[in-house]
Amino acid sequence: MFSLGQENISTSPASTKGPVKYGELIVLGCNGSLPNGDKGRRKSRFALCRRNKANGVKPSTVHSSCTPQAAKAISNKEQHSISYTLSRAQTVVVEYTHDSSTDMFQIGRSTENPIDFVVTDTVPGGQSQVDGQTVQSTISRFACRIICQRNPPYSARIYAAGFDSSKNIFLGEKAAKWRMQDGQMDGLTTNGVLVMHPRQGFNQDSKPGLWREISVCGSVFTLRETRSSQQRGKMVDSECNELMDGSLIDLCGATLLWRTAEGLSHTPTVKHLEALRQELNAGRPQCPVGFNTLAFPSLRRKDVPDEKQPWAYLRCGHVHGYHGWGGRRNPEVDAECQERECPMCRARGPYVPLWLGCEAGFYVDAEPPTHAFVPCGHVCSEKTTAFWSQIPLPHGTHTFHSACPFCIQPLSTESSCIRLIFQSPLD
Repeated sequence: MFSLGQENISTSPASTKGPVKYGELIVLGCNGSLPNGDKGRRKSRFALCRRNKANGVKPSTVHSSCTPQAAKAISNKEQHSISYTLSRAQTVVVEYTHDSSTDMFQIGRSTENPIDFVVTDTVPGGQSQVDGQTVQSTISRFACRIICQRNPPYSARIYAAGFDSSKNIFLGEKAAKWRMQDGQMDGLTTNGVLVMHPRQGFNQDSKPGLWREISVCGSVFTLRETRSSQQRGKMVDSECNELMDGSLIDLCGATLLWRTAEGLSHTPTVKHLEALRQELNAGRPQCPVGFNTLAFPSLRRKDVPDEKQPWAYLRCGHVHGYHGWGGRRNPEVDAECQERECPMCRARGPYVPLWLGCEAGFYVDAEPPTHAFVPCGHVCSEKTTAFWSQIPLPHGTHTFHSACPFCIQPLSTESSCIRLIFQSPLD
């Protein structure tokens, strides 16, 4: 489940044996891998590396009417173009030309060749969709594109919409679109591409920024009243579409975290998280009721609780093994967050199995796992729970709520995280 691509790669040309890494995109709600496993271009984490040959594009000629040149640009499968349909009688076509200084990466729901990173709707709880269940996806087939500079400082910029197999982007009559002062066209996609840059970077001191919408040409706007409204927000001239370490990208159905190569070099690796797990288990935490030793399972085993699995009362934080005291004697029923009374302090609240957060890219520091998200029970460092507890993530068409990054389950409004209280062995 964990690939070598998760290890840190230096961007220093002197020490880089492989290609230069611009950064990585990580899907929120995936705890180290997709629920059914990573397969090909559909995976939980995607590394953007410098291509052997530049494939970036930039706008060039604008055709303001249905001229033969415009028709040729659309039909030419070797020519990138964006078509803005103003009415049945008028379409503006913007030709794009090759840019040897940039690399382009495309993200979307489509499995067609132009898409580098296939993203599907994320289901809260880290589960896959029920077999046979048909859910209408709100993620665009060609959702967005990221353009990276091939030379230092390797800046990455995001744009709404991606080019299809014919190298075209079509904005229909109903899409929000407008002509800019320089004569170029711009527009928004149906459900939009939202971006939030954390203040002070992605670290222990980070604070959430404001969610903005990114246009097809990379301009920044305040959010529309609803996700698919035809009326655009106000342009924010003081902000740009350049991604920074910790930027969040919402595609209306899935949210991605952007980590720069530099940022990842300061992030704990999977090996470090495994060392923290072993150190925690070496302390031989004990169940205060059954007096049996508890142990967090391997990072690769994160689905079914085993007999040594730590459980916790999320109202108070007391850690136990699984037992039937004060409730039903069925682990599967108790895992559904029914309220139970803690035998240590009598506090009533959810009683859930604890799982270590396995996706290292979500951590803001390398400190020991001491806190758990409420109500899912994912465990990580104190600063990491504090950071994600204050991040409002888009939900539906016009609401926001904080969620656990490892399973995207909404956090409790009363208490989003809790400090865990382990009992040391009596011997």
